[in-house]
Amino acid sequence: MSIQQPAVFLQSLFQHAVDSVSAARCLPAALPAPPAGRTVVIGAGKAAAAMAQVVEQHWQGELSGVVVTRYGHGADCQRIRVVEAAHPVPDTAGEQAAQDILSAVSGLSSDDLVLCLISGGGSALLALPAPGIQLQDKQQINRALLRSGATIHEMNCVRKHLSAIKGGRLALACAPAKVVTLLISDVPGDDPDIIASGPTLPDASSCADALVILDKYAISVPPHVREHLQSGRGETPWPDDPRFAGHQTRIIATAAMALEAAAAFANAAGIAAHILSDGIEGEARDIGKMHAALALEVARKGQPFTAPCLILSGGETTVTVRGNGRGGRNAEFLLSFAHTVQGNPRIWALACDTDGIDGSEDNAGAVCGPDTLTQAASAGLSARVMLDNNDAYHFFQSVNALITSGPTRTNVNDFRAILVL
Repeated sequence: MSIQQPAVFLQSLFQHAVDSVSAARCLPAALPAPPAGRTVVIGAGKAAAAMAQVVEQHWQGELSGVVVTRYGHGADCQRIRVVEAAHPVPDTAGEQAAQDILSAVSGLSSDDLVLCLISGGGSALLALPAPGIQLQDKQQINRALLRSGATIHEMNCVRKHLSAIKGGRLALACAPAKVVTLLISDVPGDDPDIIASGPTLPDASSCADALVILDKYAISVPPHVREHLQSGRGETPWPDDPRFAGHQTRIIATAAMALEAAAAFANAAGIAAHILSDGIEGEARDIGKMHAALALEVARKGQPFTAPCLILSGGETTVTVRGNGRGGRNAEFLLSFAHTVQGNPRIWALACDTDGIDGSEDNAGAVCGPDTLTQAASAGLSARVMLDNNDAYHFFQSVNALITSGPTRTNVNDFRAILVL
């Protein structure tokens, strides 16, 4: 790969990072030993179908189960049923899938094993409202949270306490079978109980925490939803709950692994790579400015890194929606970045979501270079105006800079790479 083509290099780098955290690469070595009794596979998330397929390919013995994934993220499985449902706002298919998963783990014995395959996106896909709460309530609250700028930790706290299956409740439904949970992490910090709202893990948050978050972002909820939280009926099992004894949890893929693979790829090409963090959070446009300031410092002063170099980071930014444009958090990050570096001739950058879907759009993200702003200006577009309207998708579409990978069937969240030559 020639660095004479920086944009092509960055896209190859992204693909290499995604491949490094695929289920095919990471899952086989994590499989437990078969039990004396039955093995039931359940799961939820954008990687769930790919994970189920890998289990089928490597499992010795009897196998059955059901997993739910996002529309278009399915895989060909013979013994495990794959259901597709909506993300990021849940639908009736996800609600039915959650009920089917509960049915699949009912009536098990202590000789049986439940293998739970969890990845990012599972919170919306595993949609079973608590008694007295309707799917429409959760859809409304989900939409409001997505537009509010709330972090994934905050969103999943609310989701847990309005659910009949999240926050450890699914594991309790598997009793007395042993539960082994394999996770692909899409959350900063890799907290297992946050990933997909922790359906098989105990939870230290409370209904009171959920109410604080709703009030913090001025999210209006129906009276019966607020009463559900105020009454404490939505409380989840706590970390010291003895019913989780003997269960096992293992994170098999993380953002750090993808960044390390990207760094090795760059080093092999003769480019020094620097990983800032795998857990950066904050407003996408603000994080874009911060990364731009760092890139400019390298390009202009040779500090804190010497060019040529690659600057990598991951995590999950947020977007507080104020305009009526299109675009996910990675495109918004990159538009803010491009507007700040103002076409510096030594800087290129890529920002993509490792699941191949930037927010709810059809692109993974975008790439920019020194001529991005001038190309857009020739098309009559202002980066500042488009950013104010949350319209990064159309901005990068106008300069043919969107990256459309299709579903990757894995998910370790945001991937950002800045190349300074």
